[in-house]
Amino acid sequence: MVVGTETGRWSVPPERAVWIPAGMQHDVTALAHVSTRSVYIERGVDDDLPGDCRVIGISALLRQLLLETADLPLPFEHGSRADLIFSLLIREIALAPILPLEIPFPAHARLASRCKAYLESPSPHETIDDWCRDLAMSRRTFTRRFRSQTGMSFAIWRRQASIFSALPRLAAGDALTAIAFDLGYESASAFATMFKRVIGVPPSRYLPAPVAG
Repeated sequence: MVVGTETGRWSVPPERAVWIPAGMQHDVTALAHVSTRSVYIERGVDDDLPGDCRVIGISALLRQLLLETADLPLPFEHGSRADLIFSLLIREIALAPILPLEIPFPAHARLASRCKAYLESPSPHETIDDWCRDLAMSRRTFTRRFRSQTGMSFAIWRRQASIFSALPRLAAGDALTAIAFDLGYESASAFATMFKRVIGVPPSRYLPAPVAG
């Protein structure tokens, strides 16, 4: 899935989870047939829960806790088994490792708009000078502002944005070679290497194989 908010986009591979703080407006795009499990936690239940959207790793314990919650009675009494399970679940969420699967948007309105447009239609031929010219910024101002507002360099952001843009095409079954060439890679293997570096798994394993039946 891909989750989007006003501040960025997050790629959620299989067997991973996305944490969305209570009250945050968001959209979810499923890139394939998926089965999900959702847990809704009221604002203020635990101060250690993250205040920002993020993709997190799912430990074996956290996975079992998520599955167990489906059969727990609501409401539950303080100190009951259900109370203990939900309490442990919240602690595991707070301690879960953060996965680097985010495409942040800058706070600067015109720069954010430019980023969103690029994410919709990435071009391997655009350079940082093209962006500076379109936004009427000096190269120094652009690079400083981009890094301070996104937490990454323009080159890294653009690389990750290109990978993200490939996800719907992978889900649609487009040829890996065609996707690689469209994004400016010299070969499918070069794209696959970069994809694994950013997402954590190769393109062939990102989407689950269809179930025969």
